[in-house]
Amino acid sequence: MMMTVVISELISYPVKGCAGVPLNETALTYAGLAHDRSFMVVDQDGTFRTQRRDRRLAIIRPAIDTSGERLTLRAPGFEDMDIEVDLNSPRQEVDLFGRRYRGIDQGEAPAEWLSSVLGSPSRLVRVPPEHDRVTGGRTPGTSGYADSSAVHAISRATLNELNRRLNEPSIPMSRFRPNIVIEGWDEPHLEDRAHRMVVGDVELGYAKLAIRCAVTLVDQQRGEKSGPEPLRTLATYRRAAAGGVAFGAKFSVLRPGKLTIGDTLTVPIWTDSQLNELQPT
Repeated sequence: MMMTVVISELISYPVKGCAGVPLNETALTYAGLAHDRSFMVVDQDGTFRTQRRDRRLAIIRPAIDTSGERLTLRAPGFEDMDIEVDLNSPRQEVDLFGRRYRGIDQGEAPAEWLSSVLGSPSRLVRVPPEHDRVTGGRTPGTSGYADSSAVHAISRATLNELNRRLNEPSIPMSRFRPNIVIEGWDEPHLEDRAHRMVVGDVELGYAKLAIRCAVTLVDQQRGEKSGPEPLRTLATYRRAAAGGVAFGAKFSVLRPGKLTIGDTLTVPIWTDSQLNELQPT
């Protein structure tokens, strides 16, 4: 490992499944980077839309103000959709991986806009302020509409190792949709073993490996499937004993604060990787 390990990228995803927003600095809450996955696109039944099925989500580029009171959605060929965020309307049930949560519908205008962009009836919901979802793993935590834990981190060394093994053009980091990119480790996959990570006053606790899905096959610029990589190559060396292929790690927020690109990151406690564990803890 190199002596200096830093945060080289910060990315928030205000609308689950849509494009990320690169940040120079951000508040970190117990639910993750400010506004991360605080909105979600659902179908007529309230079931979340995902790039696994709706690849065009990738071309939708959200922007949200610091207060979280105004959201703008952009997509090629469409007028911008500006939304005054509604926190007061009645809550409704939404379905995320078969689990029922609550959401605040953001009205007809964004619903019509999303339906046009995606080609299927869709609505936009927002996490209620009283949302109290608990996430599991080695370190339990909470999150908004993220797949699991609040923060997803990958090191640059981990991506470099994948691209070294590929026999075709390199895969960009955007395929894996991390919140934090770590620079400075010479060895790949050290995020698997970082039981605690400290950045200034912020502390993160390791929760679980990030098990990859078909979203990694989607070109994040075009919103189209681009082939069998990276899953085909990952399957040759990153198969998890508990199932799937792992790349990156998920973390819970133990101590919130502020994150800035260039911040030094330290690991006071290391642990064994879960890659070869038959049952995740």
